Amino acid sequence: MLTKNIEKIVLISILALIITSFSTRSKIDVLIKKEIKIVFKIDSFSKQSITISSELNETLPLKITATNLFKIKKDEALLGYYYLGKAFGKAAYFDFIVIFNENLIISKVKILVYRESHGGEVGSKRWLKQFIGKTISINLKYQKDISAISGATISAKSMTNEINKLLKTINILKNNKQL
Repeated sequence: MLTKNIEKIVLISILALIITSFSTRSKIDVLIKKEIKIVFKIDSFSKQSITISSELNETLPLKITATNLFKIKKDEALLGYYYLGKAFGKAAYFDFIVIFNENLIISKVKILVYRESHGGEVGSKRWLKQFIGKTISINLKYQKDISAISGATISAKSMTNEINKLLKTINILKNNKQL
């Protein structure tokens, strides 16, 4: 009898985890679509996953998968790109998006899901605006190029580091004619 109850609890827990992960993913997809429509001032678009060779991927600061780097197109015209990433706060990861224009200049950075009770200031529009206009040839320095945030030091440093890795990755992909 006890074994049956444990099996039921395990099954219910697994189902709840699956349902929660799908709803979080769909919320993220909705937020991404909204941000792309705002940045490019469009009603509809298509996205195309960017695939690269495993040999090149091994050399990149950030690994590219079928679910994290995309071309953004309107009809057949290239509008830009977006990257869906994760950065680490004090105790949990948070999800963010970086939208690039067709010239690989950052147009928008947004925190999509922040999972901690402290450090959420890293998601403020004012702080994130510092990344807009940055190019793939730059290396950002926290507290010099990017302002610190009191109460969100770990998240802000982590976000700056992830953006730097992304810029280096995009630069390598461009130089290898993958973008």
